[in-house]
Amino acid sequence: MNRQKQKSLEKKGWKIGSTAEFLGLSEEESSYIELKLKLSSNLRKLRTEHKLTQVELAKILKSSQSRVAKLEIGDPSVSLDLIIRSLLALGTSNKEIARAISS
Repeated sequence: MNRQKQKSLEKKGWKIGSTAEFLGLSEEESSYIELKLKLSSNLRKLRTEHKLTQVELAKILKSSQSRVAKLEIGDPSVSLDLIIRSLLALGTSNKEIARAISS
């Protein structure tokens, strides 16, 4: 948001802040969510690079298409463990996972 618009909103009584502030997330919770989203995004990127559909990836993972969709958006019901195992199933190395986390 540009500075002028922010000042205009603040004059009207609006409070400008981050999503984490709005949701009352701790720094650890915010970092965990960011990590999960990075890995989920990386999973989707790899799936498309491998020219796989969600259904095809689901078969590889012995899961369902809807579960793959949840994996790719970092749905709260999906564990970090499952995201990492899915990345490994696509041939991602530990170094590549570390790179995705640190980016």
